[in-house]
Amino acid sequence: MSEVAGHELADAMEGYSFAYLMTVTKDGEAHAVAVQPQLRDGAVQLGGVGSRSRANIADRPNVSLVWPPSDFDGYSLIVNGVAVDGDSMVTVAPTRAVLHRPHDHDAHKAAGTGCGSDCVPLDLG
Repeated sequence: MSEVAGHELADAMEGYSFAYLMTVTKDGEAHAVAVQPQLRDGAVQLGGVGSRSRANIADRPNVSLVWPPSDFDGYSLIVNGVAVDGDSMVTVAPTRAVLHRPHDHDAHKAAGTGCGSDCVPLDLG
């Protein structure tokens, strides 16, 4: 198991400076914008979200947040959740969170051990 196993979402978010908010347009296309999420009382709060993202959230509130790693061998933090558009910010109630990084897929495929990615589910508690 990874050295980050057992960490909670708040701990994981500390290592990142920004994330991408992923919403879906009415035509089913992905829409990504950079945001600086803050975790408060178990919810992810996003300020400065634009009108296109807010319109997407109004019709399709299931969103993902992706914090990219600083290098290829690092973990991406991926959080899925349900977004609500408030007056001054968007709030996301997380439903799943995972730290993810790729491994050598060919070696894992040959060994029959799955996709070969290193995934660490996080406690949303």
